[in-house]
Amino acid sequence: MFDKSLLPKGSKVTEEDLANTPPAVLELLLSLIKRIEKLEARLNEDSSNSNKPSSTDSPYKEKTSKKAKGTKRKKRKGHRQQLLPPTEIRKIEPHQCSCGCHDFRNKKPYYTHQHIELPEIVMTVIHFILCEGECVACGKINKGYLPSEYATGFGPRFSALIAELGGIQGNSREVIQTFCSSVLGVPISQGGIQKVLDRASAAIKPHYEAIRDKARCQDINHLDETTWKNNGKLNWLWVMANAVVAFFMIHTNRSQAAFEELIGAWEGILVSDGYRIYQKWIHGRQTCLAHLIRRATGLAERSDPELAKCGKWARAELRRLCKMAKAPPTTAQWRSFYARLCRLIALYRDSDSEAGTFVRHIENEMDALFTFLVKEGVDPTNNFAERMIRFGVLWRKRSQGTRGEKGNRWVERILSLRQTCRLQGKSTFHVLVEAMDCYFKDQQPDLEWIRQAG
Repeated sequence: MFDKSLLPKGSKVTEEDLANTPPAVLELLLSLIKRIEKLEARLNEDSSNSNKPSSTDSPYKEKTSKKAKGTKRKKRKGHRQQLLPPTEIRKIEPHQCSCGCHDFRNKKPYYTHQHIELPEIVMTVIHFILCEGECVACGKINKGYLPSEYATGFGPRFSALIAELGGIQGNSREVIQTFCSSVLGVPISQGGIQKVLDRASAAIKPHYEAIRDKARCQDINHLDETTWKNNGKLNWLWVMANAVVAFFMIHTNRSQAAFEELIGAWEGILVSDGYRIYQKWIHGRQTCLAHLIRRATGLAERSDPELAKCGKWARAELRRLCKMAKAPPTTAQWRSFYARLCRLIALYRDSDSEAGTFVRHIENEMDALFTFLVKEGVDPTNNFAERMIRFGVLWRKRSQGTRGEKGNRWVERILSLRQTCRLQGKSTFHVLVEAMDCYFKDQQPDLEWIRQAG
């Protein structure tokens, strides 16, 4: 019998109308209603109720807060201006009391006001005048040759600044060109900027390789991937990140071969979403509960009562599981939770609906749901990798990707250096200056801060 609750709200179709409708028509109507519901659900998908990244959300769609009553918004840590080492100190004495007296005793500082100013930027410009002369003994013409570290025409600090603007901040060649002209008073072509970035890419190659090796020897790694465009063709930007380093790689495929190229011989605990390649990992894995919660939310928002019931139930249990990372459950709490989860799976496992598909996925991921409860240092979500890769997503949206393999190597190297420095609280500019200086002098940079991290 046709379930009238499936009809849109406000429908004027009566029970008598349904009774007089041929079964074949009712069956067709039911299939069309389900198809429309699926299409509407797909149109309403965003990062809060599906596996879509937040970068795909419409900027015109207002987000409504769905926080439960009584819950408090998490306070953000404020940023207070730090006192820097002074280059000059000026003491300000009391001037005159309101009574007219000018003499004071027990004088002491009560507050330090910091005033920061940028000195006038004066570029150091050296002209090397190459000379030649005739040998007084044999008459041969001899020439003076430029020292190799000055051959490029741009020093390590200036080159590092361009690399910082172009890679760490993700600015275009045109923006860098304008900055150099306006702020530094240095006219430079976009081709010249590209040559500097090419040298910077070569200079940080040892850092990139050290970051790769460090990532592959960690016990726990978060992995994620996103699309990338190389000269208009689809590529993939992969990340392998942990508490001390973040290793990026651009590959032509999102495949098992690309995954193996990323991880090398690593055999640690993998934290990831439910991508099928990750599901085959046999060395310990934690699936991202946040992804499952978003899928459950998508079901909870459906108009079909059964789908909504399954989604709400699954979302509640998964949220409860996620909170166990900060508040480990008692034995009784765990048994109660596990029993409810198994009951949910048993109830919908054999269903042909999207609820059945979802609970079967949870059942397949059962071994990877609880790793964070038994392995110290494992997170219940893969939000860490998503935060690491987000700057790459913004870069892709802004620049439309790269135009060749050279560009791919630059992106993966500078992203790895950027995020690793952020994880370790290091200045990317200072690291770039040292890297460029060593590159110009044909020396090996200091990589111990990467190798000894953590």
